[in-house]
Formats: sequence, C-alpha cells, structure tokens
Amino acid sequence: MERTFDFDIQFFADAGTLVNATGNYVNANTGETTAFSGSNTLSAEMKDFYDTELLENARVEQFYAQFAKRQPLPKNHKGTVEWRKWNSFAPAAQLTEGVIPTGQKFGVSAVTGTINQYGTYTAITDRLELRAYDDVILGATEEMGASAAETQEKLIRDALLVNTNVLYCDNIVLATGAKTADAAASGGNPAVKGTPDAPGYMLDDGTNRSVLTPAMVNKAVTILKKNRVPRINGRYYAVIHPSVAHDLRECEGWIEAHKYAAPDELFNGEIGELHGVRFIEDVFAPVLGGSTYKNAQEGVTYATYFFGKDSFGSIDPEGGALEMIIHDKGEIGGPLNQFSTIGYKFETNGATILYPERLLRVMSCSSYSASDSTN
Repeated sequence: MERTFDFDIQFFADAGTLVNATGNYVNANTGETTAFSGSNTLSAEMKDFYDTELLENARVEQFYAQFAKRQPLPKNHKGTVEWRKWNSFAPAAQLTEGVIPTGQKFGVSAVTGTINQYGTYTAITDRLELRAYDDVILGATEEMGASAAETQEKLIRDALLVNTNVLYCDNIVLATGAKTADAAASGGNPAVKGTPDAPGYMLDDGTNRSVLTPAMVNKAVTILKKNRVPRINGRYYAVIHPSVAHDLRECEGWIEAHKYAAPDELFNGEIGELHGVRFIEDVFAPVLGGSTYKNAQEGVTYATYFFGKDSFGSIDPEGGALEMIIHDKGEIGGPLNQFSTIGYKFETNGATILYPERLLRVMSCSSYSASDSTN
C-alpha cells in the first residue's frame, strides 16, 4: 500500500546545524530550538491587496457570468445542485354547464449541474523578484486574473454551444444587400442557399456572405418573443464577437439607431442596442471551425448568443469561489528560499442550460472569417 507524508520543506534549511525534531528545529551544536515555520510571510495587508487585484482583473473580463442564474452550494454537500422549475398549464377550455372539467396535472421538473475544480499557478524566483524593476508579484497577479476570466468565460461559452435552438443568418449579396437567391431553383449549385441550414452552407465567397444584419437581429427577437422568453430589465441580451460586431456596426440600420443614442451601460461590455437587444462585446464569443462549423469557403463561423432571463444557471459553491493563493519564498521556496508561487483555483459547473427556448444561438460569418482563428 502506497503512503504519502506531508512535511515542511523548510526542515532541510541549514542541514549542517539544524536537526529536525518532533516539535521544532534543534541546533545540534548548542541545543537551541527554533519553531517550525508554518505561516505565510506575506503580510495580511499585502495578501488582501493581491486578492483584490486578482478579483478585479477577473471581473472586468467576465461577460457571460453576469447573466447566469446563481445557485448556492453549501459546504459539506455533494458537488451537484438542482434547479427546479414549475410545469406550465395549458389555457383554459370552455366549461359545459353542470359538467366538472378534467383537471390539469401540476408538477415540477429539475435540471442538475455538477461542479469541477480548476486552477493554475506560476513560480517566481527570488532573483527575478529582487532584481526586476516592476512589481513581479503584482504583474503575475494581474495576468492570473485575466487567465481566470478567460477560463470561466470559455467554460460557460462551450457549455451553451450544445443548445439546439439555432438560427443561421441569411446569405446576402454584398453589393446590394439583397438575400442570395437559391441556386438550385435555376439548376445551379444546391449548396448556394439564401437561408443556410448548416455551417457548410454559410457563404463567404467575396460576393455573398452570411451576415448578422439588423434584419437578422429582428428575426432573432421575433423567435424569442414567440417563445415567450422573459426579458432582463426590459431587454434581451446578446454576447457578440468583435468581428461580428464590426459588420453589424457597418449596417445602415445600426448606424441610424445609434446616430443620436447614447444608452447607459447596465452590464459589463455593452456596445449598444438594436431592436430591443442590448449587445455585449466579448473576444471569447465562439469563433468556430473544423469539420463541424467551417463555412462553405473553409473559413470560420461565429456564434452570437441571444438570451433572456434565467436561460442558464451557474453554481456558487461555498468555499469554492475564485481564490488567490500566494506562497512567499520564505514559506515554500525550498532550502534556500529561491522561489514564490502565485496562483488561483475555483469550482464551477461552467453553465447549465435551464430553459433551452430562452437561449438562441445565431450563426454567421464575418468579413474576418478568412483571417480569424478559432478560439
């Protein structure tokens, strides 16, 4: 049976004069004892400062998480939570005099989510910390904040990608803005469609392109309305990649809508509003490729998520939130205090889709489809 033992690496500091005893260090020459070092030598004030830096930097880069329905997970519980939602009733039927109608069933359905732990760290040598002109610990903390945000964004983004509620943007003739004609109707290439139904039919051939236009935004809103999707503060929201946002901003409908408007930002990353949708720009919005998602010209496609209230959920684990972890060189730096470590860890489910009809994935190409890489 394999066994592992925990020990303080500082036991080996100055092996010539210190002997590792049961409760402290003993100087073999003088008998003088020294207590074990078991505390972080970084001051509490500095630890709080770096914690704040990590959390602030992570928060600035988070866009999807601000729309999740949060579900707490207390300590000492298994890593799974359950969201409950009531089943809806059908409309009432006309009553017949003297006849008791059949009652409707009432119940509740549940959606579950499971958390996993994520984390990373870096090591800083004592020489770098001593000789560098800039605050190395602070710089590493800021970059760790960006890493934490990117990790969380991608986990949510990828979890939402599995939703099957999808709208493909029309192929349009770039010179006129008109919808591309179905070539099959005139005996042409059946892969040339005005309305694609898969990424492989989305065009970006220099003449035609599948573009997220104001008309497609209006179509997406209509789908959400028909699905009776509740709004967030009176609006729907969409998380959009900068390459797709670039094309949308070039459209006349967007330009006219924002010629005089300067709406206040309610959420992080807002760039404007159109047809009752407020847009959040996020560099981590899906840029997709490969055999599954590439367009007809082998370029990338983009997913813009439109959603309403409580479309997806995220778990808030007690004691498992984003945590900054710094070990000073005096604590963990080995026999000669040669390095410090800076890192973070957190627990999350990424995202759990609660109401599929409240989440609409709108697929499009962009004028950058040929040059952007998948993310």
